Amino acid sequence: MKRLVLVGGGHAHLFVLESLARLARRDIDVTVVSPGCWQYYSGMTPGWMAGHYSQEDIRIDLRRLADRAGARFVQASMVGMDAGARRVQLSDGSRLRYDRLSLDIGSETRRDRLDASGRKLLTIKPLEVFQRRWADVMRDAVTRDDYRLVVIGGGAAGMELALSANRALRKACPSASVRLVTGADGFLRDHSPSVRRRAIQALRRAGVEQIAERAAGAEDGVTLASGEFLAADAVLAATGASAPAMLKTSGLRLDADGFVSVNPFHRSLSHPEVFAAGDVCSRDDPHFRRSGVHAVHAGPVLAENLLAAIDGRPMKAYRPRKTTLYLLACGDRYAIASWGRFSIEGHWVWKWKDRIDRRFVARFSPGAAAEPADEGSPHKQL
Repeated sequence: MKRLVLVGGGHAHLFVLESLARLARRDIDVTVVSPGCWQYYSGMTPGWMAGHYSQEDIRIDLRRLADRAGARFVQASMVGMDAGARRVQLSDGSRLRYDRLSLDIGSETRRDRLDASGRKLLTIKPLEVFQRRWADVMRDAVTRDDYRLVVIGGGAAGMELALSANRALRKACPSASVRLVTGADGFLRDHSPSVRRRAIQALRRAGVEQIAERAAGAEDGVTLASGEFLAADAVLAATGASAPAMLKTSGLRLDADGFVSVNPFHRSLSHPEVFAAGDVCSRDDPHFRRSGVHAVHAGPVLAENLLAAIDGRPMKAYRPRKTTLYLLACGDRYAIASWGRFSIEGHWVWKWKDRIDRRFVARFSPGAAAEPADEGSPHKQL
């Protein structure tokens, strides 16, 4: 019997578990390892912050999915790996051996120059930790005459979080202020000029100040490259992805930034028995970005390739689309659609995004249909 270990409960592994449940393979010993039994769907997190969703609306029960797939669920984190010995070390002190391994553990938030903000610093990942910290922010804001939040990040995640936080904080504390520090490299640089214009207008309408400078953490806020100090009660970092540090000693081939290097089959370039998907991996492909869109679309391909590798069958390449649809939440029930050079916005775009997101969560919830038509939400991964 082949031993398949799935480490992480990311988007792509949801499709693997769905496939295993449908096929009911009894010749594979499957183990799922995750630090928590819930996957909190990143595409709906800004909506949860803004008050549009409950916690139950945005989470998927990984333990139940594993049960349906006939897999053993281990609630722990991977803290080490020896790719040569085909072994992973878990936070509970145990070790797991594998014949095939798939990594979908996500990434960490880059904290470059922000650690000096200390306890005031919130990072968006891991999401379950961020949710607890955000609840603390909201409890504090209710008791204040004012509340000052600084969001760091020039990508779509920074924009979505700033607008969602602004809506929530101003309901709790009408005099609250939110500033978005987008860096000096360009705001929403992966999107078209029309998307940037729409996003800047959305920030202005909401009263969120955008600051196009680099920032460094400070004891009571952040210091801008110009020398200006921004006082803050909390600093929220949406500063992009950093590779998990423990990969450095894994023995796997990594890219220059420490992410697992994979081929178009999402198979490790150094160890063919190892696969990786989502934020933890990288490909030499100009159309492959580290986002939830690709994690979702790569999921069915990863599921097929893991079984093909076990059975000795040919595998299928995941080929990212040249143009990807992103639906960006704007705090209120309003969103911007980004498709290459084309963009559009409105309340109806929010309803479109909401419908897709809810269908994604429902797909992997008890009683969901086995083959919904939609593969998931086109959103920028947080």
